[in-house]
Amino acid sequence: MYLEYWGFSEFPFENVPDPTFFYLSKSHEEALTRLLYAAKMRKGGAMLSGEVGCGKTTLTKVCIQELPREKFDIGLVVNPRLEPVEFLQEVLYQFQSAEVPETKVKCLRMLREKMIENLKARKETVLMIDEAQLLTETTLEEIRLLLNFQMNDRFLITIILLGQPELQERIRAIPQLGQRIAIKYHLDPFDYADTSKYIAFRQKKAGRQGNAFSEESVEKIYENTQGVPRKINNLCDLSLLIGFSRNDKVIGPEIIESVVSDGALL
Repeated sequence: MYLEYWGFSEFPFENVPDPTFFYLSKSHEEALTRLLYAAKMRKGGAMLSGEVGCGKTTLTKVCIQELPREKFDIGLVVNPRLEPVEFLQEVLYQFQSAEVPETKVKCLRMLREKMIENLKARKETVLMIDEAQLLTETTLEEIRLLLNFQMNDRFLITIILLGQPELQERIRAIPQLGQRIAIKYHLDPFDYADTSKYIAFRQKKAGRQGNAFSEESVEKIYENTQGVPRKINNLCDLSLLIGFSRNDKVIGPEIIESVVSDGALL
């Protein structure tokens, strides 16, 4: 509705994990570096935790883009609330297996064959699990066992767990698994400086020349979102809509306050 009014070629604050709009804050850059390191150096297990809306899913998609398909076979599980056999079947499906066995033993055998096949083809096997805090204890045990697939000098699979902060406690409660996760990182929300840069960055990516948000409004946005990207997107999107409806030339702090008072961040 407001695209032409504000000079955008596309909506700047959509809450979808679009890598095109990925903003590389210091925290996000370090998280991406660690995930890529885990995959490229065959570190076995890695874990990325972060609050809801901090950009874990988008970061995952950027990470996948950075790993060339001719060198990496990547499976992504986005709904891990599954029992062990169902989980192993889903993993095989994500690795585009021609058939999915009915039993756990056959699933594990097929997964190992897939890893060996990739090894012979000089490809790394990488499994990413989003919303990993939803994994059951028995399925976490299956993940531990998958990390037992090793040669004398290397892991046959890299498993990257991504989830909300409670994932950290889940992993700590299983020392045998936690010890296999060599790379751990917690993704923090933006500070004020990155919040300001993020808002400007997304506008520029969407085609606008200049900032539609005053400095005072950016301060209000940070105050009310505490730098959580998803909350920033919601607040900015609705503020642009309200500004358009009022024929404003810039988004001031009063618009931010109005949107917040209407419950936009609930």
